[in-house]
Amino acid sequence: MICWWITESVSISVTALLPLIIFPLTGVMEINNVGANYGSSIVFLFFGGFVLALGLEKVNLHRRIALTIIKKTGTSPNKVILGFMIATAFMSMWISNTASTVVMLPIALSVINLLIDQAESSKKQTKNFALSVMLGIAFSANAGGIATVIGTPPNSVLIGLLENEYNIQISFVKWMMIGLPFSVALIAIIYFVLVHFMFSTKGLKFSASQKVIDSELDKLGPISPKEKQVLWVFGVVVSLWIFRTLINSELPGLNLSDTVISVLGALALFAIPFNLKKGKFILEWKDTQKLSWGILILFGGGLALAKGMSSTGIVSLITTYIAEGNFSELLTASLLIILMLFMTELMSNVALVAVLAPVVAGIALGLDVPMLYLLIPVTMASSCAFMLPMATPPNAIVFASGYVKVHEMARIGIIINCISVILLIAIFEFILPLIF
Repeated sequence: MICWWITESVSISVTALLPLIIFPLTGVMEINNVGANYGSSIVFLFFGGFVLALGLEKVNLHRRIALTIIKKTGTSPNKVILGFMIATAFMSMWISNTASTVVMLPIALSVINLLIDQAESSKKQTKNFALSVMLGIAFSANAGGIATVIGTPPNSVLIGLLENEYNIQISFVKWMMIGLPFSVALIAIIYFVLVHFMFSTKGLKFSASQKVIDSELDKLGPISPKEKQVLWVFGVVVSLWIFRTLINSELPGLNLSDTVISVLGALALFAIPFNLKKGKFILEWKDTQKLSWGILILFGGGLALAKGMSSTGIVSLITTYIAEGNFSELLTASLLIILMLFMTELMSNVALVAVLAPVVAGIALGLDVPMLYLLIPVTMASSCAFMLPMATPPNAIVFASGYVKVHEMARIGIIINCISVILLIAIFEFILPLIF
């Protein structure tokens, strides 16, 4: 599967169907257990997010937002890239990185199309600009989620494990003392590597002046009732994502999840009429022909692969080897960070943290190292997968845009991965002892 995904010898979505054949035939898992991964809650989280993005596009709201962003940030290529990265990272601190990427993607596509039409530069420079915007959104969504406890699911998995198994609590503020500086540093490095090292936009000029932007906004006219309805649905969904934890603590029987909220928003666009007399709705089922169904299959395959790897004991075998290797504390921490970071390129980071975190806690106890010193950087490493489309939802979502090739993502991703490893080792060695 890894070879097929990297070489793209067949469609990556077709590759994701392999577990349905290989696992039952080799006795790794029964067909029903494999198939369950393709209907996982995370797959429906994506489905809801994609439908919300379709709603934004259908009423042209994404274009209005895009033009407003350009009006605020100006039309310098690097400013546009940085603006998207900061906006995405900030959103990812409070809502899922999947949701923040889904919000930003249609806006980014509209900005790219508008500015490239007005560009006075070579095809390579405009391609680099589009690539930088797409990868900037995906990578800053991954990095932004690390900043807070609620920013990305692996953080929540770790907090749950520490409270349930070891009665250790990490406050929201304490996590941010580590996570926020790391996120800011990583995003700054990603921006520098993107625009100055890998995909330079030097010499790229957009002729889209303020007048052109104003003229395009004027063409859209005042905000329509359809746009207002989509904005309301979108606003409610984002608010529920942000306040989900608070709502669940106040109403414990509700069990509100990101997936339920996502599908609820999608359903609202199909079910709430904007013209009741004529029976008109924002979305009809035929609109879903534009949906990235292949990406949904891709993540089902990724989850199935993760389940197969954990059920056969491959993950625990590697960590046991590290535990029995009599390595120094620094070398052990480095190996665990590298293991987590590069394995999360192939596996669901939530599943990987759920499997590895208890083992890492055991290794920490065996080495007589405070377990937080190992667990926090190892968990943060699970969100630092920048090489492959199937590694994280944001990577997959921007890959679906068609602007990014696997080899382009892998080329810059390996550099960002290595820098992330160095930053996380520094956190283990110097930062964590000061805070805990």
